[in-house]
Amino acid sequence: MAEDLYHVLGVSRTASQEEIRRAYRELAKKYHPDFNPGDREAEERFKKISRAYEILGDSEKRARYDRGEIDETGQERPQPRFWREYAEAGGPHRYESTAGFEDLFDLDEILGGLFGGARARGPRPRRGRDVHYRLEVDFLEAARGATRRVVTPDGRGLTVVIPAGIESGRVLRLAGEGEPGVHGGPPGDALVEVVVRPHPVFERRGDDVWVRLPITLDEAVLGAKVEVPTVEGRVRLTIPRGTSSGRRFRLRGKGLRNPVTGRRGDQYVEVHIVLPERVDPELEDFVRRWRETHAYDPRRGLLREVA
Repeated sequence: MAEDLYHVLGVSRTASQEEIRRAYRELAKKYHPDFNPGDREAEERFKKISRAYEILGDSEKRARYDRGEIDETGQERPQPRFWREYAEAGGPHRYESTAGFEDLFDLDEILGGLFGGARARGPRPRRGRDVHYRLEVDFLEAARGATRRVVTPDGRGLTVVIPAGIESGRVLRLAGEGEPGVHGGPPGDALVEVVVRPHPVFERRGDDVWVRLPITLDEAVLGAKVEVPTVEGRVRLTIPRGTSSGRRFRLRGKGLRNPVTGRRGDQYVEVHIVLPERVDPELEDFVRRWRETHAYDPRRGLLREVA
């Protein structure tokens, strides 16, 4: 049995749109794959949350879901006309439907036979079923936006426009690209779930991007201007003299563009001092002599706190 969308987001059926939006944001942060690497359970939970918000976050779709016109995936629930009228009248079983039994009998045809030709209009048009696809894209394609193609089982190619900044697990709807309708009904939609592959350099945290940048010993001690990769290309970053490993620098506006608000996040650069694979005798001798006259203990405060 499909899980109720309100239950998925942890809100009541009377929740406001703002409460639904707030609940989605909190859950998305908690279960986002970027924050739970390798956790399949969290990934599946995130997908459910995204699908639920796609419907409940849209007031029109939410109203149709509440009326029982669409199911938990956004797919139409065909209903005989008399049942729709009964549901709108507010009967004790307001949201029940005969969906699933329509292949066994058609109420329009039965009533047409009972009351003459006034209702004998032939088979009722039905909307085609939605079809689901899974599309994997590279991190930079998702960050910058791209256009990809999805091949349908019948060999057709669907053009999928990936908006810049899209998150993994989001579903794009291609209207009218699903299965054809029945008896002249409209076609269904194509629902494309976008899965963003991880990147070896960039890490997404919300709309921000994090990068670990290796620097040399002399760059840390003397300072330097170094190149840093961003999702839009390389920029130059000033490393101040005396920079320690773990220090973070913020590049404003160099993160990901939020597809909803249009705002860009920031990029954070965390530097790490990397020694050469082989320390030559000259450097080793210099450091040994320096330590004899400039020794210090960077762990003193840390050890005192846990003593």
